[in-house]
Amino acid sequence: MSWGSELWDQFDNLEKHTQWGIEFVEKYTKFVKERSEIETNYAKQIRNLSKKYQPKKNSREEEESKYSFCRAFLTSLNELNDYAGQHEVISENLTSQIITELSRYLQELKAERKSHFHDGRKAQQHIESSWKQLESCKRRFERDCKEADRAQQYFEKMDADINVTKADVEKARQQAQMRHQMASDSKGEYSSYLQKFNQEQNEHYYTVIPNIFQKLQDMEEKRIDRIGVCMKTFADVDRQVLPIVGKCLDGMTKAAESIEPKTDSKQVVESYKSGFEPPGDVEFEDYGQAMKRTASETSLSNARDKERPAGKSKGKLWPFIKNKNKLSLKLGSGPEDFSHLPPEQRRKKLQGKIDELNKDIQKEMDQRDALTKMKDVYVKNPQMGDPASVDPRLSEIAQNIEKLQFETQKFEGWLAEVEERMPSKSDTHRRSGLYETQNNTTVSNNCAQDRESPDGSYTEEQNSETQVKANINPIPPTSSTPEFDDEFDDEETLPTIGTCKALYPFEGHNEGTISVAEGELLYVIEEDKGDGWTRVRRNEDEEGYVPTSYVEVFLETNAKGAMTYI
Repeated sequence: MSWGSELWDQFDNLEKHTQWGIEFVEKYTKFVKERSEIETNYAKQIRNLSKKYQPKKNSREEEESKYSFCRAFLTSLNELNDYAGQHEVISENLTSQIITELSRYLQELKAERKSHFHDGRKAQQHIESSWKQLESCKRRFERDCKEADRAQQYFEKMDADINVTKADVEKARQQAQMRHQMASDSKGEYSSYLQKFNQEQNEHYYTVIPNIFQKLQDMEEKRIDRIGVCMKTFADVDRQVLPIVGKCLDGMTKAAESIEPKTDSKQVVESYKSGFEPPGDVEFEDYGQAMKRTASETSLSNARDKERPAGKSKGKLWPFIKNKNKLSLKLGSGPEDFSHLPPEQRRKKLQGKIDELNKDIQKEMDQRDALTKMKDVYVKNPQMGDPASVDPRLSEIAQNIEKLQFETQKFEGWLAEVEERMPSKSDTHRRSGLYETQNNTTVSNNCAQDRESPDGSYTEEQNSETQVKANINPIPPTSSTPEFDDEFDDEETLPTIGTCKALYPFEGHNEGTISVAEGELLYVIEEDKGDGWTRVRRNEDEEGYVPTSYVEVFLETNAKGAMTYI
């Protein structure tokens, strides 16, 4: 159905309808804009969420990456970040394929509609003007006909009156004839214009207006079609990213399926295994009679386990000791040689450090080889560059390699030392597992005592050869930080079990220790229990611990508290 033939008299309604159509396009464009903004904000929030939960760049990240569930979560975060990118693609496509196109089309649509209705108004004004002229001709013809009738009646009246002169009758007759002529001219003009008006009116309602309305109809149908295309594009924009979104979701699913609880539980063992053997049985101590107490290397007694009345014993089992002042077992903290760690963890850390150094050495060697080739090219083709310009860099790389190799040798030495001292299942002597800080007594062969300090820290065992060297050429401990939380005032005064002579001076800065001068004689009140420390007394008010290797002990054979080793 055509608007021109069916709606020829609905010019105003068509004007309103087409204006509403333009407003609908504007409303749909606004809708797509808001959807695009929602997608942009959603993508931004998803990216921020993914970034917020990304692992931080610290030593903890390395530990977390060992567990499958942490790796799966990191993969899910990365996939979520890619997922957010697809929503950004949706927003960009909505803007470029719909919003921009509709904005440009709106301008064209408004201009086209304005042009068509301008032509329609012009045609309407023309037909209305013709109608007014026709009405004017019609009124003039009507007026002239009435004037002619009055003139004719006046003539007939004058002609019948015998009192009127012949001249007046003749004048009235001429006046009537003139009026009839004017009426006849007006009739001809009216008839001619009426014919012209009917022709114009026919052309207006059957040609001009239908053409204009047809253009408006075509414009409206194009507008509706364009809206349909945009709505389809609106759905296609989402559909286009579905495969990639599906891959992101598949990646998350695959990451979740890659979690291995058994492997993670094994990793806990790898991360925290100390390499120590569990402590041995605690010896029975009979206080009912005087006897010699013995303590093996596996005894859980430490330097603070002293004879005290029942109820005042403060014996501690090392796995449950907590002291905020001591170093924790956190991996990645402590001295360069990782001596604060238990043997197994120390071995792993040293091996990892060696691997890193080897990678750095290989990288430097690759750079050296590349520069050497470049120098050879410069030598063969001087125009390409000066061979001497490469020498400073080669020298720097050689120094770096030498430094890295020295570091590697140092760590390999530490690693070999640890592997030699690692306990095995077949060991008859089991080492104590007490360690929270490690303070090594350095001797001439760079070996530390494998003993237990008064604070429960782990040190390495000192063999007989080292002991001999220490007696000949002693070197005081480089770092000794024993901590004592026992309260001496609450204890009974311990009996003297022997005497000792200081072989070397000892400062005794830490709590629970006592300073001694070389050659000084002291009383022994508690013998070394295998931890490397002996408790001595200078007088009634001064007593404390000194390193056993710093003194020569003379025990009374039957003294209470004397102990032997098994």
